[in-house]
Amino acid sequence: MSEIKRTAADAYSPLTLAFVGDGVYDLLVRDHLVRQANRPVGELNKIKVSLVKCESQAQFAEKLLPMLTEKEQAVYKRGRNAAPKCTPKHGTVADYHSATGLECLFGYLHINGEKERIQELFDVIIGSKK
Repeated sequence: MSEIKRTAADAYSPLTLAFVGDGVYDLLVRDHLVRQANRPVGELNKIKVSLVKCESQAQFAEKLLPMLTEKEQAVYKRGRNAAPKCTPKHGTVADYHSATGLECLFGYLHINGEKERIQELFDVIIGSKK
């Protein structure tokens, strides 16, 4: 097994990475929707919610897992296995944990400045919704 290089983002807790990743992911979704078409804000928000809810994020995480590097999988699992203080209002606990893993991954990549990788993974997510 190869040694995994440590980065600046490794110093943060998985829930802190998920906090950052939630914002990164949300902005990617909003940017994508606005560039797609000029729609009323209510319609934009309805579509956004369908892409950011924990059930959707859990499905997207499953799609991404096979294409993640060993390090990225480890980051995802750190986030998925973290113990958040809140419980999901919608969706299952398993979906919520998977969504936290996905957000942790996006936060990790963002803190490490891996913009191209973030876009590559997001493009897979958006491609899977078509």
